[in-house]
Amino acid sequence: MSKKELKFNSKTIHGGQHPDAAYGAVMPPIYQTSTYAQPTPGGHKGFEYSRGANPTRTALENAVASLENGNYGMAFGSGMAAIDAVIKLLGPGDEVICTSDLYGGSYRLFKGVFEKYGIKFRFSDMVDMKALASQIDQNTKLVWVETPTNPMMNIIDIKAVAKVTKAKNVLLAVDNTFATPYLQRPLDLGADLVMHSATKYLGGHSDVVVGALVVKDEKLAEQLYFIQKSSGGICGPMDSFLTLRGIKTLHVRMQRHCENGEVIAKYLKAHPKVEKVYWPGFTSHPNHKIAKEQMSGFGGMISFIPMGANYDEAIKIVERLNIFTLAESLGGVESLVGHPASMSHGSIPKEEREKNGVVDALIRLSVGIEDVDDLISDLEQALN
Repeated sequence: MSKKELKFNSKTIHGGQHPDAAYGAVMPPIYQTSTYAQPTPGGHKGFEYSRGANPTRTALENAVASLENGNYGMAFGSGMAAIDAVIKLLGPGDEVICTSDLYGGSYRLFKGVFEKYGIKFRFSDMVDMKALASQIDQNTKLVWVETPTNPMMNIIDIKAVAKVTKAKNVLLAVDNTFATPYLQRPLDLGADLVMHSATKYLGGHSDVVVGALVVKDEKLAEQLYFIQKSSGGICGPMDSFLTLRGIKTLHVRMQRHCENGEVIAKYLKAHPKVEKVYWPGFTSHPNHKIAKEQMSGFGGMISFIPMGANYDEAIKIVERLNIFTLAESLGGVESLVGHPASMSHGSIPKEEREKNGVVDALIRLSVGIEDVDDLISDLEQALN
């Protein structure tokens, strides 16, 4: 059996990988070098300068591409650097249609950096496909999707959006950070490009900052490799190595994240001091059916609103938690809690935030892999 035919759990360990050619090292060595000896000009062994390529980074890029069933992978210094490279495919006058419920960092990059260069950004809930199709005109070059969305856990039908974008000859990019390829593989559903903040679940241990892109199309890959090499937003060999190590346990970690996430979501929904819980595993979720079709599980990300809470009360709750650590980020083995209005989504104007449901009382949980009874006890004491 070839490594391309492996099932997902085996791919996390073997996909895109092979023992090191020099000494047969099972794990890719950390090639901590900036340059490579050439016996004659241009006569290198595939590597000439580490901004262009590094063996450890290449191993990571191959691994992520394998997990997403793509042909080409690129690793960057952060998820934002990866998104930056995608938008650099565009030029003045081009337009991007984005998910309206969007990570604050993506919004900040789109509106605060690229809009002044003449690239326009419009926002859509992407629920009505006819409405989405009517928004696309001759200037639209890219549709940017998050699903599940951050932090409202909205689900967007990737296959339906892909049908629209293909008919209009527009690129479709999907931020797959929350779901990971363990739960969802957008390229298989018709997307042209997948983005990850590999800092999160792929790395899984809150010890790296890394981004990744995966595509199937060779021409698109060449454009992105050119941008990556020219702009230089790459990740280093140590971060590449650590992310590769994290990927080896992605499947077992995600299984526990999903198990714990389900228990916590149901606990919160039944709690008398919780008003609303956002988690796509509930049958009452507006797009639960789509989530069930395009995902193999519902993940460990949950948002909720305490009963009758305001900004100050939400802050008090997150500050009272002990096992859930109050911190930016998500997707690590440890459980984290965040307050989107003041943290991850603080760069979005209040009016825009609240239009999409990111109210001052909203709390976001990244459920880790600890004993779920301890997590429930922690939530219980904080809510009470």
